[in-house]
Amino acid sequence: MRDAEHTEERAAKNTGDVLIDDFRICDDPFHRVRRERRVVLSVTPPPPKPAPVHRPAKVAQMLALAHHLQRAIDRGDVADRAAVARRLGLTRARVTQLLDLLLLAPDLQMAVLQLEAIDGAEPMAERTLRAVAHAGTWGEQRVAWSDWACHALRSRRLDG
Repeated sequence: MRDAEHTEERAAKNTGDVLIDDFRICDDPFHRVRRERRVVLSVTPPPPKPAPVHRPAKVAQMLALAHHLQRAIDRGDVADRAAVARRLGLTRARVTQLLDLLLLAPDLQMAVLQLEAIDGAEPMAERTLRAVAHAGTWGEQRVAWSDWACHALRSRRLDG
């Protein structure tokens, strides 16, 4: 008898909640919270997701560096590519790879400089950009660029 009175008292205290045979029915929404390896249901909503972090893409930074290095060579601050490599501690082959990005058509260079990495996801690999730069004439580069853009758009649709 005492348990029944205690149950009724608890039911009276919990407004909006109903106790049925020691089971509590709640009107509050529950949210899944992952703590280590277990999942816990919580009444408090999860914190809002942070805004995505935008930064210039690595290929855009590499292209900007290539322009900077070529400008230094043209001004006479550095004798040649080998001197640039010695100063920066890079190999001559790597400096050549960077400066080969300047072979891209001007409109493609502008497009590359506008690329952004969102939450660390790079839109394009430097190797892919070098392949576009080595595609041949500016017209052939534009075709290679559009092929990459179509492929990237298709893969984004499949992922999202």
